[in-house]
Amino acid sequence: MTVYWVIGISLVVLLALNVPVSFAMIISSLLALLSVGNIPMVVVAQRLWGGLESFPLLAIPFFVLAGILLDKGGGAEAIFNFCMSGLGHIKGGLAYVNIVASIIFAGMTGAATADAAGLGAIEIAAMKRDGYTPEFSAAVTAASSVIGPIIPPSVPFVVYGVMAQVSIGKLFISGVIPGLVLGLGMMVVVFIVMRKNSPPVRPRASMRQVYVEFKRSFWALLCPAIILGGIFTGFFTPTEAGAIASLYALILGFVYKGLELKDLPAIMVEAMLATAQVTFIVAAAGLFGWILTRFQFPSLVTNALLSLTNNKYVALLLVSAALLVMGCFIDALSLVIMMTPVVVPIAKAYGIDLLQTGVVLVIGCMIGLNTPPVGICLYIVSDLAKTSVMKVTKALVPFYIVLAISLVLFALVPGFSTFLPGVINL
Repeated sequence: MTVYWVIGISLVVLLALNVPVSFAMIISSLLALLSVGNIPMVVVAQRLWGGLESFPLLAIPFFVLAGILLDKGGGAEAIFNFCMSGLGHIKGGLAYVNIVASIIFAGMTGAATADAAGLGAIEIAAMKRDGYTPEFSAAVTAASSVIGPIIPPSVPFVVYGVMAQVSIGKLFISGVIPGLVLGLGMMVVVFIVMRKNSPPVRPRASMRQVYVEFKRSFWALLCPAIILGGIFTGFFTPTEAGAIASLYALILGFVYKGLELKDLPAIMVEAMLATAQVTFIVAAAGLFGWILTRFQFPSLVTNALLSLTNNKYVALLLVSAALLVMGCFIDALSLVIMMTPVVVPIAKAYGIDLLQTGVVLVIGCMIGLNTPPVGICLYIVSDLAKTSVMKVTKALVPFYIVLAISLVLFALVPGFSTFLPGVINL
């Protein structure tokens, strides 16, 4: 019990002092080992390195690079313009465009921050020009960015798959239906909100204009088809898909004339820094997770849950509630990494499918991207819209409700996560 108290208190104190999560996990792990006294410190180096010894983790830098290249190269803007030509004339059309563009963009990058910062800059500027309030423009953008890590490819699914030893290809497939359901739910919110507001409606684009935008965006729209088609058919692995996505995004940048050779060094540095941040957290989690397992913390939590309820759905709902609360204070990806060693044994004890567990875990953590005080996407869109975080948070309330209801559905109905993987065998 001493180890639990040491690691728990030190972690909470360090996080309260705004120490980065990766360092907080390493320091609390070191303190826990020192409190035991009979474990050699060489274990620290071994477990930090061991957390990174996984081939599928190579997908992370590739998908990060692909997202940056698509943003800088003009692919994101081409997708947005095509969606706007088809939906811009509907009442609230730009809000729908925002969501649909995020769904398409999610099939390329697998990261919410790439959607919020890259595509979001284009979306928010266009919505504000058309008379939408800054806070609503930012709220739609922040909410739709959550779809990014759910629809494949997905960086959080890669991390979860490596740690839980689950097929990443199947995890990718399991996210398709939940991602589309989230998008549909957000569109319902837009429909309800727009009934009470009268934003300007763009003139209906002619079929020729739609065709011109489709033609211009065709190669960008083809990117998700190449990535997902290759993975689902088994033509290449998710890791190889990341490399192909990066190469394709690079070519698109030159096709759309958004990239020049002189831009590449800065883009590579940006991708390397983003990758280093993620992989350092993964390394820290390797040590942190080993200590939790070594001192049987997952078993303690599992037994505590089993003493509360024998119903696996109630257990999954309790886990979901815990994720929503913790997501307010811990970065989303860090939370995925921290909670996987705890949640997976619970799922196994209750006989819950690990694909469903992964979907619930990732979505529960990703909602935290939009909840104060830590939600990074919330701050990104607030800055882009030049409005306060509190105003955006208030505008996000109906989207929070939809996200929470969706999370409950995914916890209670396994078919949302398991149907497609059962049909498509990888």
